[in-house]
Amino acid sequence: MQPLFSIGQLRSIESAALAVLPPGSLMQRAGAAAAEMAITLSLDPSHAAQILIIAGPGNNGGDALVAARYLVAAGAAVSIKLCADPARLPDDARQAWQHLSTTTVRFVEQIPSMRWSLVIDGLFGIGLTRPIDGELAALVTTINSLDCPRLSLDVPSGLNADTGIVIGAAGCAIKATHTLTFIGDKPGLHTAAGRDLAGVVSVTDLAIDRRFFVTTSMQLGSATLFADAVRPRRHDSHKGSYGDVVVLGGADGMTGAVLLAARAAVHGGGGRVFAGFVGTAPTYDVMQPELMCRPAEKIDFGISVIVVGPGLGTSPLSLAGLQRVLQNAALHANTLVLDADALNLIAADSTLQAQLAQHAAPVVITPHPLEAARLLGCSASAIQADRVAAAVTLAQRYRAVVMLKGSGTVIARPDGKVVINPTGNPGLATAGTGDVLAGLCGALLAQRWPVWEAALAAVWLHGRAADILVENGIGPIGLTASELPTAIRQALNALSPAAKSADLPQS
Repeated sequence: MQPLFSIGQLRSIESAALAVLPPGSLMQRAGAAAAEMAITLSLDPSHAAQILIIAGPGNNGGDALVAARYLVAAGAAVSIKLCADPARLPDDARQAWQHLSTTTVRFVEQIPSMRWSLVIDGLFGIGLTRPIDGELAALVTTINSLDCPRLSLDVPSGLNADTGIVIGAAGCAIKATHTLTFIGDKPGLHTAAGRDLAGVVSVTDLAIDRRFFVTTSMQLGSATLFADAVRPRRHDSHKGSYGDVVVLGGADGMTGAVLLAARAAVHGGGGRVFAGFVGTAPTYDVMQPELMCRPAEKIDFGISVIVVGPGLGTSPLSLAGLQRVLQNAALHANTLVLDADALNLIAADSTLQAQLAQHAAPVVITPHPLEAARLLGCSASAIQADRVAAAVTLAQRYRAVVMLKGSGTVIARPDGKVVINPTGNPGLATAGTGDVLAGLCGALLAQRWPVWEAALAAVWLHGRAADILVENGIGPIGLTASELPTAIRQALNALSPAAKSADLPQS
């Protein structure tokens, strides 16, 4: 499991470690780890490594200066642009700068035009609170244009390690191909702009004693977090063993949204799936005839799991359908998955909000940033400014498990626990993929998965399905939502204990 730490928590860990370690110990460890990764990234048998280091005015710059000494010792040709007054560097960083005076390191004012093997970004770390602008912004632009790997130390300079946003409305940030992050992993590297800017993230704890690490409520998602819920199917079972799912939505002109969600529920293992339409209901789904299509008024809402919202619309008829679901859910203790227009209708109606907050059975809500903004009465930009905080606020206000969709989907629950999902790719940025996610979550809940594990798995499998498609040459450009369900089935079965045991010798 990969814990994620806030800036405040990391400062606490660092302070506790520094109190018992010799001065400069952590900077030496960080520099050595950075140099080790830099050597790996810059290996090229065709020419000697030419490494450019950008060192800033703080300890992040000091880490880079220490790395320079190790790199020179390893035979690399190192050039450094120091963006600071050496006399004003922190003590440890200034000592690292002084130790370079007897080496072959070359200090440069302008970045030479040459073939670089690697550039190391040691400009700013997690302490940056103001936007990068002026000459430094021009430097960032130049670094991002270099045709070589870019290794950021701790975080890409200019990125908020807590939120994953670029600091300042007019700010900029390094676009790293790799990030070596120190002490512990950070949420901002995995959500919002973080995934585009951080590249491949590696973590080094700098050999800090585990007793100094604080408890955190955040984790990076992985299949291990829901592995106990994945069970092999008994031979002596039937469709009723795997639950019933109702998907309600499908206003006229949006029939496809219900069908996408319902198909995902079938491929996610639901025993029976009913597709309910507030608009004109098709007789059957020609692509998935296993689905049972019904007008909304003929749906039995006593069924255990109800997914509401795909293509629902916001008409009076749609509102009436949602009201009926919530009223019946209170009577039958239905587990609810609320998506799309169900969330928009709830956001506009305080009575529905109160009903939802009082619902006794599990509830999962799956907003994208604009839907989340409507539910919290703010702007989508405010949601994106701190996705973790927004997801936790939603979970607490509506007493629900929340999937705040986007790059690095944030899954949160009312007690403040948060998981950021690492799977998926830009192929998911297309219409209908959210409907597929909602249907999949409904299927896992119908199979009696605990609500938290069902939410984690649904998001992870949804992203993994998109990754499988891209690995097979399908997308990310042009990937469609209708291609996801079969890949979801593949990803889910690959996790099954039965699938794993199939490779073992049979006695």
